[in-house]
Amino acid sequence: MSNSVILSPSLLSSDFGRLAEELAALEAAGLKWVHWDVMDGHFVPNITFGPPVIKSLRERSKLFFDVHLMIEKPERYLAEFVDAGADMLGVHAEASVHLERTVSEIKRLGAKACVTLNPHTPLSMVEYLLPDLDMVLIMSVNPGFGGQKFLDFTMDKIEQLAAMKAGVNPSMHIQVDGGVTPDNIAELTRRGADVFVSGSAFFNYPPYDQRLKTFMDAAQD
Repeated sequence: MSNSVILSPSLLSSDFGRLAEELAALEAAGLKWVHWDVMDGHFVPNITFGPPVIKSLRERSKLFFDVHLMIEKPERYLAEFVDAGADMLGVHAEASVHLERTVSEIKRLGAKACVTLNPHTPLSMVEYLLPDLDMVLIMSVNPGFGGQKFLDFTMDKIEQLAAMKAGVNPSMHIQVDGGVTPDNIAELTRRGADVFVSGSAFFNYPPYDQRLKTFMDAAQD
């Protein structure tokens, strides 16, 4: 995984009735990653995908499956999601009591490990795990629903995380999820982020190859 800019479109904003076709269209458009928002109706007020859906589509896609677990006690289901085909598993610091154990188990199972922080959660929650992580996801909206407005105070949080990782794990990715658009991706890149989740701001503007180009061009401004 290089540190060039990566766009990981969130299937939360895709056509659920055409998921196989959506994945094929993303791949044909030149995307490399896709973001799965897994919600349990408890940790966040919404319900989405589970392992059976991911597994059924894994064999039909070569995309990197970036699986974001917005669920309580995610350690209960790590093996199921890895078996389903997750390449990266992201768990919330707020949802796992023994976070280091959870991260270690993800890596033991053979997946990349990510820890996610809600907007209000301080970076100190993940500081001591930075050497062991492949990615930290900074939520720039409160999780649960797509189409929300970007929370500006998270810009400083991204910049602080970039400074923290520099001395301990410079190859670690910083992902941002929530309200990411071509209008703010350049500033987010300058602050230190390199992986971007976009839902409605991506899927609502086909064709996907042109929308990818719009994001990538904007990131270089």
